[in-house]
Amino acid sequence: MNAELLSNLGLFVLALLVGFEVISKIPATLHTPMMSGANSIHGVILVGAVLIAGVVDTPAGYILTLIAAAFATMNVVGGYVVTDRMLGMFRSRPARDKGSDS
Repeated sequence: MNAELLSNLGLFVLALLVGFEVISKIPATLHTPMMSGANSIHGVILVGAVLIAGVVDTPAGYILTLIAAAFATMNVVGGYVVTDRMLGMFRSRPARDKGSDS
């Protein structure tokens, strides 16, 4: 097995474990604001996936780049949907017309 591949795989597994540990320690009330702030990070990941797609020359590289871009896109869109729903809780509701009882 290639030493560089093994090193990259070890770094990936370490990032997964650290990420899981950090996310699991956050209280449920902070998940929505954290999701909102993570949109910029996922945007950077999406740009990185697009840049990597320009230099990839193997079928496996294309597949991994597609998966990375798809997950980053889902995270960006999901973050904005969650943020919109969170901000919707603070919008005032339209006043009901009391004169039109049906």
